Amino acid sequence: MESVYDQKLIDGCRKGDRMAQKRLFELLSPKMYPLCIRYVGSGDVAKDVLQDGFVTLFSKIGSYRGEGAFEGWARKIFVNESLMYLRRNDALKLSEDLETVSGLSSGSSSQVEDIGYKELLAMIASLPPGFRTVFNLAVIEGMNHKDIGEALGISEVTSRSQLSRARLMLQKMIKERK
Repeated sequence: MESVYDQKLIDGCRKGDRMAQKRLFELLSPKMYPLCIRYVGSGDVAKDVLQDGFVTLFSKIGSYRGEGAFEGWARKIFVNESLMYLRRNDALKLSEDLETVSGLSSGSSSQVEDIGYKELLAMIASLPPGFRTVFNLAVIEGMNHKDIGEALGISEVTSRSQLSRARLMLQKMIKERK
């Protein structure tokens, strides 16, 4: 199966061809915008981060060597842009107290099974920025705590703690939903 991101399109973007850039934007933005929302939480901010991501992508497209999927390479750019936004705005200050989310037991499996994808994404989006960021990196991106710590400038222990707290908050949201 041929990729929608064929070499001709990528080469056009490398040469600064506006039509190729427009086409790549049309192909990638529906996938990268939700990723940005997952990290920054706000639709307006996510649009800004998406725009910054495309500026970075087009300026660095020459470094794409064709090793691995182009979309995966691009995805890293948008995750990094989202993390840079969060760092610049001190949104990664992980200040939520554990007492706020403690005393919770795991929700029953029937509660979890009743939640739709969009509802779960909304719950994740409502987490405090630090919790949401660590949760996205660990659960959705599959990063380990050492890599998360390096990416965010926090310790592995802090990463583990924030993931645990995020999970507790999600359990509470699931338990309390009507």
